[in-house]
Amino acid sequence: MAIDFKGMHYPQSVILHAVLFYLRYAVSYRDLEEILAERGVRVDHATLNRWVVRFAPLIAAEAQIRKGPTAVSWRMDETYIKVKGKWTYLYRAVDRDGNTLDFMPSERRDLAAARRFFKRAVSTNGVPDRVVIDKSGANLAGLQAVNVILKFTGAGQTIMIRQVKYLNNILEQDHRFIKRITDPMMGFKAVHSAAATVAGVETVHMIRKGQLGGTRFTAFQQFAALAA
Repeated sequence: MAIDFKGMHYPQSVILHAVLFYLRYAVSYRDLEEILAERGVRVDHATLNRWVVRFAPLIAAEAQIRKGPTAVSWRMDETYIKVKGKWTYLYRAVDRDGNTLDFMPSERRDLAAARRFFKRAVSTNGVPDRVVIDKSGANLAGLQAVNVILKFTGAGQTIMIRQVKYLNNILEQDHRFIKRITDPMMGFKAVHSAAATVAGVETVHMIRKGQLGGTRFTAFQQFAALAA
């Protein structure tokens, strides 16, 4: 479904270029305001923030629908982002090839959060054959809870759980890109803006990994297509 840009005071292409630039490169809103001004586009940093918070999650939702197939062997772990001055968990999962599966900011790292994340990931990507997690008891309990649901809803398949103290480098390397972009943002003032921005950063990362069109199109063409 096309994203509605009606009522905006700037062309759609300008908005999408600005949003993509912020999500792809380690810049602040004030940095981006200055960069755009040098190119003849006068827009204040507060407006740039509103564009990202409004459009990034819509584009990310479309990316989840359109992304290519993923493997049935998953890796799951958490990293951190700063929200309201406090470190907040960011649940993330990739498949064995490093393709993004799903992500979810959470103020807590507990059974409820882990269960919510795994249910969301399964709903979006289907039931995996196995999931590799660390030694977290909460993550183990969350996956076991999902297995109970799968068993008693007649799905006919449960997930093999493998706990490894130190996850392989695929997911750790993947965390680094997200942290490299989000760290210069100096933290988020609200959970909803953090979730919206991270969704956009993850989507751009998916584009970089070829999950939304590969090398046939530029990053901007792929990003803009998600809004069309």
